[in-house]
Amino acid sequence: MFSVTVRDHMMIAHSFRGDVFGPAQRLHGATFVVDATFRRADLDSDGIVVDIGLATEQLRAVLGELTYRNLDEEPAFAGVNTTTEVLARTVADRLAERVHAGELGAGARELAGITVTLHESHVAWASYERSL
Repeated sequence: MFSVTVRDHMMIAHSFRGDVFGPAQRLHGATFVVDATFRRADLDSDGIVVDIGLATEQLRAVLGELTYRNLDEEPAFAGVNTTTEVLARTVADRLAERVHAGELGAGARELAGITVTLHESHVAWASYERSL
């Protein structure tokens, strides 16, 4: 299996519901380094997994929908704790929609899967992996 990873970041505000979150129940900001890894069994006819430029553009576009927003106020997250895990799944699913829409190029239709990792810090991160 071959893979290509592109990286960007996002800054959000949110709060959590539930005692397990302690002081994070209050509104706070978070900055995530975001890695999106695209996988496929074989390289395309150009010898690549996916066009890195298009992958970078689409990751930036997906993150742009979340960056500088209070996720508590976003209808898509109503009633949802926007944990790092939930956000990793959201970014992966939105990237998958773009792959299926052809926004990462025709060759991307042969991708087998995407993994999105959100790094909260240098010592903590969460990932979500999905098939395409």
